[in-house]
Amino acid sequence: MSVVAAPAAVTLPAPRPSVDDDVSVLPGLYVPEANQWLSTSAGRIASDGYSWMQAVHWVAGSGLYKPRRHRSHGPRSFGATTVRVAQELAQLFPCRPGIEYLVRRTGLSERSVEYHLGMLREAGLIAWIVKGTRVSGGPAQASEFARMIPVEFDVALGIRTVQRDEDAPAYTRAASGIAESGRELMAKLAKKASRKVRKPRSKTSSKASARGTRKGTEQGVVTAVSGEARCTPMQVGTSTVSSAGGTSFPPESKLACGDAKSPTPKKSKAKAGGRRKLNVVGRRFQLARELTQELDWLRGCSVARIAWVARGVADAGWTVTDVRGWLHLRGEAARVRRGSGLLAVLLAGAETVLDTPAKRADAIEQWRGAQEAARRHRIQQVRARTERYDGDWDAPTSRAVQRQVDEAFAASFRPKPRAAAPDTEALPEVSGVAGLEDDVVAEARSEARQRLMVGDTSLITVAVDAMGRESAEQLYGADLVRRALQLASGARSSLMTYGRR
Repeated sequence: MSVVAAPAAVTLPAPRPSVDDDVSVLPGLYVPEANQWLSTSAGRIASDGYSWMQAVHWVAGSGLYKPRRHRSHGPRSFGATTVRVAQELAQLFPCRPGIEYLVRRTGLSERSVEYHLGMLREAGLIAWIVKGTRVSGGPAQASEFARMIPVEFDVALGIRTVQRDEDAPAYTRAASGIAESGRELMAKLAKKASRKVRKPRSKTSSKASARGTRKGTEQGVVTAVSGEARCTPMQVGTSTVSSAGGTSFPPESKLACGDAKSPTPKKSKAKAGGRRKLNVVGRRFQLARELTQELDWLRGCSVARIAWVARGVADAGWTVTDVRGWLHLRGEAARVRRGSGLLAVLLAGAETVLDTPAKRADAIEQWRGAQEAARRHRIQQVRARTERYDGDWDAPTSRAVQRQVDEAFAASFRPKPRAAAPDTEALPEVSGVAGLEDDVVAEARSEARQRLMVGDTSLITVAVDAMGRESAEQLYGADLVRRALQLASGARSSLMTYGRR
């Protein structure tokens, strides 16, 4: 009799239940960059942060979105970290988060926050209203987003939408109902949206706590401490005989109160000044922060990138003054396109050339000397320009031209004789000061000198304008006229002030 062996039964695993029956038939969820703006988005604006978080949890659980990263770094899937970033966005009104704000709130790095914001845009959950800008030398402007609900979410759950205003854009449509098949899934998403996803605990801390518990169990010492402090031991029962033999309890007067100090107190690592000593990484970041504040062409650069570029000189103990002295010797570019790249080129081999403090001090002295020379040159330029525009008129050097100019001024500014009245006799015209007596001239010069001492030059300048400089010098003297004209010229300059003492 031949026995035919029955074929072995092959057991196939049951398929994993999907989050939603309709998700399997939906195409992949991806929004190209051209459609990541509010004006070009196919989704609709979420009415509030709670309903938007339902769509976020649906995208995270459906598996329709896959990050399209053509490189070896970046997130691999839409997971809990992306949901944490979305939770911070759901609490902002308007949704205009800065990268530094999200870094501080989530504990992620700047690059990771940018990755997850890009994933939310590619999934159609947020759209740009205004894209942020970064201006050299100024603060960075944050982007403003609109929280969007993708079309795939409405299709999968059977949500009906209506456009209440025909003239309004398509993204302003609102939900008006939901299919019966999507109510159960919507309830699950509502529970997830009401819970807050927190940062997962690190594995090292959990392992350390488990290791400490296991060690205490092995030693057999488990002490239960109540929340209330007790000074005397408690006994249970009526027997006063201890099972330990001759054990007796001390009286209450000999018991400690619990306020005694430890025989081996812990030493504080903090210094008297209250500041901890910086390690290697801290010194790098400190130097990088000072460089971005001191050098104008490094304004707006990432402090972390500058710290990595200047790590060699920072580890050698350089300060920002040492770096500026070296940059003076090395030479700086007039036009800078990428500050971190230029700094990396200029600092190449700096710690090997200026390898001693004496060499660095010499470079600093040269840099400071150049700064002082440049400052004096700027002052001279400003003074020359101000004197050129605000100073007095320069007289010509040629004698013939000077004679012609004097004649022209004398003809223009000489006072004209007044016509005599018909019934009065015309007064004779006085030219110069030849007809004045000596005491009158001395009195006029004394008055002009007193006014000049207090800064009043009007008496002499009026005489120069009315009679000419030669006649004014004959009346007041050449020294007083020259000093008055110099003082009047300096009063119009911004580089000179005068007053009483």
